Amino acid sequence: MSTTNPLLAPIDGLIDYSAIQPSHIEPAIKALIEETRVAVQHSADPALPAQWDAIVDPLEDVSGKLWRAWSVAGHLNAVVNTPELRAAYNACLPLVTEFSTWVGLHTGLYAQYKRLKASEAFATLSSERQRVIELALRDFRLSGVELEGEARARYAEVSDQQAQASQKFSENVLDSVDQWSLYIHDQARLAGLPADVVEAARIAAQEDGKDGWKLVLKMPCYLPVMQHACDASLRQEMYRAYSTIASEQGQPQLDNSALIEQLLGLRAEEAALLGFDSYAALRLETRMAESATQVLEFLRELAAKAKAFAIKDLAVLREFAHQNLGMDELQPWDITFASERMREERYAYSEEEVKQYFTEPQVLKGLFGVIHTLFGVSLRRCDAPVWHEDAQAFEVVTAENTVSGTLYIDLYARQGKQSGAWVDSERTRRLSTHGLQTPVIWLTCNFSRPQSGKPALLTHDDVITLFHETGHALHALLSQVSEPGVSPFAAVEWDAIELPSQFMENFCWEWPVLRGLSAHVDTGEPLPRELFDKLLAARNFHSGMQTLRQVEFALFDMLIHHQSQGLSIQAVLETLTEVRNEVAVLFPPEWHRFPHNFSHLFAGGYGAGYYSYKWAEVLSSDAYAAFEENAQSGPDGLPDLLDAKTGQLFLKEILAIGGARPASESFVAFRGRQPSIDALLRHSGLVTEPSA
Repeated sequence: MSTTNPLLAPIDGLIDYSAIQPSHIEPAIKALIEETRVAVQHSADPALPAQWDAIVDPLEDVSGKLWRAWSVAGHLNAVVNTPELRAAYNACLPLVTEFSTWVGLHTGLYAQYKRLKASEAFATLSSERQRVIELALRDFRLSGVELEGEARARYAEVSDQQAQASQKFSENVLDSVDQWSLYIHDQARLAGLPADVVEAARIAAQEDGKDGWKLVLKMPCYLPVMQHACDASLRQEMYRAYSTIASEQGQPQLDNSALIEQLLGLRAEEAALLGFDSYAALRLETRMAESATQVLEFLRELAAKAKAFAIKDLAVLREFAHQNLGMDELQPWDITFASERMREERYAYSEEEVKQYFTEPQVLKGLFGVIHTLFGVSLRRCDAPVWHEDAQAFEVVTAENTVSGTLYIDLYARQGKQSGAWVDSERTRRLSTHGLQTPVIWLTCNFSRPQSGKPALLTHDDVITLFHETGHALHALLSQVSEPGVSPFAAVEWDAIELPSQFMENFCWEWPVLRGLSAHVDTGEPLPRELFDKLLAARNFHSGMQTLRQVEFALFDMLIHHQSQGLSIQAVLETLTEVRNEVAVLFPPEWHRFPHNFSHLFAGGYGAGYYSYKWAEVLSSDAYAAFEENAQSGPDGLPDLLDAKTGQLFLKEILAIGGARPASESFVAFRGRQPSIDALLRHSGLVTEPSA
């Protein structure tokens, strides 16, 4: 095999993304699978001594190269998707799935890990290596290694079919978004939209060789239309298109209905094969939460605390829309528009005004300053090859001036890029006899592009999203664990993985931080204190409704996966209706097809795990309260929460420790006690009953 294939580059170097072609993917993956298969067979040899250096390390040396190459292929498929790249990725998906299933069912390798656990040498291993072995044994069991005969063969089939269905779900969502557009020829219909959104729409139409303005369903276009377009019929048309993405109401070949049914059926079957009564029960084996019942009780308790606030939120919004906007009835496509008008009036600012102060370069500079103050590391731009001109590469540099990791940031929405924001890893930290392998992390967002020679402008919500994703990135970049098997993304319980990300969001509400993040796009002036005070006053605007929305999604997720068998699409939609009747105050139209675009559940690993956002928010709010308690008085007499001492403790006990111990132990090590929901309720403004 040619060594010129960039996917086969040495794992201790950076990949040349600019050199990767779709034709490189399949040969590299096939070669690496076979190389890793040989390594598995070698490590499974019972003649080997029951020692870490004989069984685990050699396998990690080889398998790390495979999973790095496959991660890169998946990343490119998500951020620069083309028909050729998709075909190459899909050609390899069944090969990788089959191989992963084969490893998980490998009784010989399972026996070796059992030998390691039972050996006298086990007690002499580091706590990290002991945990790697213990987690491996658990994961072998959850991968069906103890199944036999027909059940074993069927488990392998189910695994492959799930991978294929999830990938197709994701493709249908991407294609539905990319293929929908609305050309506007009457500029009056765009009244109310920010000038940069109108200009972006004009350029998009021009690039298609058409006059007028092109509107699309990607967030930098869709959200401003829903917030600002005065034309209710335009909002309605966009709302309906977005609400029916990848459903039976669009192109038949992009309808995710059958895939939802297939995935729920396969997940229930997988759980049954492994001896669990539901997919939720299976997934909770590796979580902080102990049972579906506990999760449901947690969500319903949170809904009960938030509902009175949500009812008040909606009543006030309806009254405002009636009195100020002449809306006798608030339609679903009016909610965001009316909310923005109400927020502008109540707090005397608009998102358009605020985002003039948040230019991408200044926000990144301020963000990097926060990271340096809290955790003692710097991010330095480097000249690494990237997959698209939008992407930037940064080295993570320690106080000793050593490079401890690499962060790639890709911030703008574009054709062929999955919507949303996420973080993933190319490779994780590993310390072995070969030396130190540093982590390489991707941070992806979908913000508006720069225009007219000016830097990109971020809304305050965009800034919060960037801080959130940076928290995930820091979890991997600042890890000090030596073994990939207990790295943060591999071993931290799913319902705790959002702790660092949600924790970082809180700093977006601190005056010293926000002032440092801001520089007006035209004048360079920082955010005025008066405008910050308005932002802060509006922080919990509609917090009740927002909380119930998250609870609604999480309850729906848990209930459709807390079943002994799959559900029809009709039953799925009925479950969603039942959840809304229980906890919601807002009810979309009957034709709304939210599940069909719920990629978190059906293509993003959050199946039976969406509750994690609220569960981890309890942890993150309580963790942030430690910074509030230790805040020092700043130069202006206001509390400065960028406390380096507390930051170093957070680094030591949460970020650096990764998955080397249970997340509950890490939280207690940082906070000195079990988590409390009080800080979450206080931060969300859900502490006292709203006045009538």
